[in-house]
Amino acid sequence: MNLTTQKRLAADILKVGVNRVWIDPENIEEVSRAITREGVKQLIDNKIIIARPQKGISSYRSKKIAEQKKKGRRKGRGSIKGAKGARNPKKKAWMTTIRALRKDLKGMRDNRDINRTTYRKLYRMAKGGAFRSKSYMKTYARDHDLLR
Repeated sequence: MNLTTQKRLAADILKVGVNRVWIDPENIEEVSRAITREGVKQLIDNKIIIARPQKGISSYRSKKIAEQKKKGRRKGRGSIKGAKGARNPKKKAWMTTIRALRKDLKGMRDNRDINRTTYRKLYRMAKGGAFRSKSYMKTYARDHDLLR
């Protein structure tokens, strides 16, 4: 039996798409007799025609992955996108290094490990990128007899 008209009317009344309209297979005869909107409305009231629930997208997998990422998983080499300096920019790395060097230099000067002239020299060298870490700077100072 062709029930396209009834399905279309029901979809319009229920304000859903045609594919979400469900017609009770045991009452097909009754549905085929309903040719007006009023007839279809009565069938809807009698629960012979109903709107199927909307299908959703499960968020189980995304929640699971988010939970793992929170723990620090799934962050290996294969997951990294972008250029080398995208996640930790060069400027940020430089700022971290130079701040550590300058703090260490000030400490050395205040503890009288180095004098003002040496402090200024090492400060300028650090600014120029001569040292990649505090240990390199201290090694340089020790090797060149700059420490008191």
